[in-house]
Parts: sequence; structure tokens; C-alpha cells
Amino acid sequence: MFRFKQFSLEDDRCAMKVGTDAVLLGAWVNVAGTRRILDVGTGCGIIALMLAQRTAADVMIEGIEVESIDAAQAMENANHSPWANRVHIHSVALQDYHSPALFDLIVSNPPYFINSQLPPTAHRAKARHTQSLSFEELISHSLRLLTIEGKLAIVLPFEEGNLFQSLAEQHGLFPTSRLAFYSRQGKPQERWLIEFSKTKLPIKEEQLILHGEGETWSDDYQNLTRSFYLKL
Repeated sequence: MFRFKQFSLEDDRCAMKVGTDAVLLGAWVNVAGTRRILDVGTGCGIIALMLAQRTAADVMIEGIEVESIDAAQAMENANHSPWANRVHIHSVALQDYHSPALFDLIVSNPPYFINSQLPPTAHRAKARHTQSLSFEELISHSLRLLTIEGKLAIVLPFEEGNLFQSLAEQHGLFPTSRLAFYSRQGKPQERWLIEFSKTKLPIKEEQLILHGEGETWSDDYQNLTRSFYLKL
């Protein structure tokens, strides 16, 4: 069990475990002015629950997950959280998901392995590889489900993030905020966190380094995640 300051969750039955990518996205994404949020590929539900913690009591959060095993665990985690009345999990693929209302924010820690060897289990393959949700599908269905002023926020490795941004711009989603993430000073960039809008705006550029000296988390990372980690 992972214990955070305001909630706990289990991920033992999920293909993808709680990791830095999800925590980064859940802590970084701008939730100002949102009333409806969709978490695509919610896994164990960590990002949905982080966003519930960060938003007002009238904000509704939907999480969708193509893998029924993972969705069931996310439902359990949501139901045991303080926000069971406003975090709702659905076992459905994005391609088949329909909502009675549009979303102000869509977040996703999406599958990103495109041409690499598949993991030995189909369960893990769906979570990690774009065979279940291509970048083009994530972009097109986000456009379908977002309000006019809605935002899409994703976390991806550096090269895949560059590719996703190029595809998004071709389809009419433009970066408005980007965080370049590094594990250590002097190391190559490892991740992009990018927020997209249907309107082309000046891009807010940020960077974050995970480790300061040794294994100590940097002040910037601690400040970003302080509301969640017990030891901060």
C-alpha cells in the first residue's frame, strides 16, 4: 500500500505501478478553473485521486481504464478515499468512451513504447505500448471530449514527447506549458510534461531536476510534491 498525506492506494493488481511520472503529472498540471476532469489510462487511480485532493468539492473527476483488472483496483482505491463521491472509474477504452458533458481538463500518463519488444504479458503490454492507444487516437479523442477552452496534459519520455507535440500541433492542439524533467544536473532530459490547448498561446517553459546531491530530492521537487508525500 502507498500512503500519501490524504489518501492511500493499492497497485498490486495493476500493470503499471505507482511511479514518479504519475506523481509529477498529478502535482504539476494546472487545475485552476476546472469543473470536470478526465484521467485517461487511470491505472490504479493515483492521478485522479491527486487531482481530487487539489480541487474543490464540486469538481467531478472521471477515470477510464481499458484493463478491467486495473479499473477494479482503481474503483476500490477511489471508494476508500475521501473523494468517493466525486471520483468515478470506468472500465472502457478511450475510443469507446462517451460522456454527457465535455471536460475542462484531460490528463494522461499514456502508453508510449511504439516499436520496442512487447512485454511477456498482454496485461502489461496494453499499459506500456501504443498498440492499445496510439498518440493520434489520444489526440483526436481528446479534441472530441474537451471544451473549447479545455486543456490536455500528458507526461512522456523526451523523444516520444517531441513526437506527440508534433502530432498534436498538426491536429490543432498547441503547447501552452512545458516542463523539462531531469533526474540529475548534467544528465540528458528524461521527460516532458506538456499542457495543450486548442488555442495557440505563448508557451510557459519550466524545468525540474529530481535529485540534488546524492539521493536527496531537490528543493523544487519537494516543493512540487509536498502536499502528497508523507516524509515531506
